Parts: sequence; C-alpha cells; structure tokens
Amino acid sequence: MFDDIGGFLTTLIAGLPGIVIAMVVHEYAHARVAYALGDYTPQLQGRLTLNPAAHVDPIGLLMLFIVHFGWAKPVQINPMNFSNPRRDDILVSLAGPASNLITAFIALIILVLLAKIDFPFSDGVLVVFNLIIIYNINFAIFNMLPIPPLDGSHILRNILPYELARGYEQLERYSFIFLIIIIATPVLSYVFVPLQRFIFGIFQGIVNILL
Repeated sequence: MFDDIGGFLTTLIAGLPGIVIAMVVHEYAHARVAYALGDYTPQLQGRLTLNPAAHVDPIGLLMLFIVHFGWAKPVQINPMNFSNPRRDDILVSLAGPASNLITAFIALIILVLLAKIDFPFSDGVLVVFNLIIIYNINFAIFNMLPIPPLDGSHILRNILPYELARGYEQLERYSFIFLIIIIATPVLSYVFVPLQRFIFGIFQGIVNILL
C-alpha cells in the first residue's frame, strides 16, 4: 500500500512540470494566435499569459495523474472576429499541438546540450526532462484526435463541406462517451505509441544533425 502511495507521489512530483508546461504552452498558443488574428476574447479573459494559474484546471490536472485523462481551462474564442473564420479557426486549433511539439523539441535540445557539457544530472532531473518531452508529444497527439471538442475536431469540421460539417458537429453530444471508450481500451495505445516513437525519432534525428 505504502509502496503504491510512494510511487504515485514520485510520479506526481516528476511529472508535474511536464504536464503543467504542456497545458500552459498549449492554451497560451491558442490565445496568442487567436489574438493575432483579430479576436480579443482571450485577452479579455486574461489568457495572454504564461502564468499557470490562468490556464491550469486543478481538477483536470489531478485527473491526468489518476486516470490519465484530464483537461486545462479551454481558451474561449469568437470566430466571427476573424477575417477568415474557417481558416483562422484551423490556425488557432493547430497552434496548441504545434506549441507542444516545439516545447518537446526544445526540451530535447536542452537535455542534449547539458549532456554534452557533462552537466551533473541526477536521476530525478533526467526523469523530469524526459517527462516534459513525452507529455508534450502526447498532448499534441491527443489533441489532434478528431473527437469534439479536441483541436483535431475543429480542423476536420472546418475542412469538411458545410452539410457534412453540421452533421459532424452533432457528434459532440457523444464526445465524452467516445473519449471514455478510447481511454478505457487499448485503442489509444495503437495510436499513441507508434506516433510518439515516430515524432521522437524525427526530433532525435534533427538534434543529431544540429548538434
């Protein structure tokens, strides 16, 4: 029992920086791109900041550790403020996952650079860096799933013809059921594991060339 509690606390402490960073950069990127494209809603809601308090939902954060499914505070946008609502909604949706991939890549570069100068890593620091990389890659992959209200669903909805898009929107009422089924079955591992390895492999290849 106490071993289980100790393992949970260790995972919580080591994984907390990675999850918080993933949530914050993801939501901040949504807010920043929406603002740049003419929607001031995120600014009015105080989301143009990297302050975790503005983006992290405490319950959603805790659920990530307990059941491996959680959420941040969603950034509210008004597509009617965009000059090209469909295109700009796609750009805002892509911004979150893209920011997570960039963050993971930067963390990997820092890790490699520190290793090259023989920085005295403790096992804990190494685990924290690895989890920052893994969580950000996973955050990007998960949010690109075409399940409402994830970012992937916004992208798919905006590239579908109008009638198909309206029908697709009706699936949102069942989105929680879809997410539970995916999380409770091995289906997600068939998506996450290959994509995670593929993305990490690309990052490693680029870092090896650069450094």
